[in-house]
Amino acid sequence: MLPEHIAIIMDGNGRWARKRNLPRVMGHRSGVKNVDLIVKECSDKGVKALTLYTFSSENWKRSKEEVSALMKLLERSLREKEDLLREGNMRFNVIGRIDAFPESLQAAIKKITKSTSNNSGMVLTLALNYGARREILDAVKKVCEKNKNGQLEVSSLKEDDFEKFLYTEGLPPLDFIIRTSGEMRLSNFLLWQSAYAEIYVTKTLWPDFNEEDLRKALEEYSLRERRFGE
Repeated sequence: MLPEHIAIIMDGNGRWARKRNLPRVMGHRSGVKNVDLIVKECSDKGVKALTLYTFSSENWKRSKEEVSALMKLLERSLREKEDLLREGNMRFNVIGRIDAFPESLQAAIKKITKSTSNNSGMVLTLALNYGARREILDAVKKVCEKNKNGQLEVSSLKEDDFEKFLYTEGLPPLDFIIRTSGEMRLSNFLLWQSAYAEIYVTKTLWPDFNEEDLRKALEEYSLRERRFGE
C-alpha cells in the first residue's frame, strides 16, 4: 500500500554539520543534494505528490548569514533541478509566501513552475516561507472576504469547502508524514492536512536519509491500519 501524498520534515542539517565540525551551511548543502535522491525515488515508486518542508516562516529568526546562504543555495538548486523535473515528467509547486524572498529567487520559482506546469507525473511541492497557522489564518481571511462580497454563506461552510482555501488546494489528501532527526513534533507544518495522516519519525539526520531509509518508512506505512477516527 503506497501513500499517494508524502510530506517530509527534512530536519537535521545543522546537527549533521556539527557532528563533522563543519559550518551549518555545509549541512544544508548536503541536505539539498539528498533532495534529488529522494525526489527521484518517490517518483519512480509512483508517489503522486511529495511535499518538502524547505523553509519555514520561523526560519527567518536564524542568523542573517545563514538565511542569506539558504536563499542563494535554494536559488541555485532550483535552477539545477529544472531539467531533472522536466525529464522526470514532474510538476513543480510551491506553498507559502514567496513575496518575502529576493526577486531573483522569486523569478527562479516562477520559471520552474511554468516550465513544468504541463507535466503529468508526481507533483513536487516545496513549502517556502511556510507556516501552517498562517495558512489557516489566510484561508479564514479569504472565507471572510467571500462572505462579505456575498459569494459565500459562512453558515453553510463545510470542511471540504474550507480546504479549497488552503495553500494545498488541488493536491491529494496527505497520507504520510516523515520526520528525520528524531524530533517528535510537527513544527507548524500542514496542521490541517495532517489530521489523519500517518506519522513516521526516524533518528536519521536528513543528509543521511537514503533510499533504504525511505523503503523502511514506506514498509511501516503499509503495515498500518488507517482508521480516520473510526
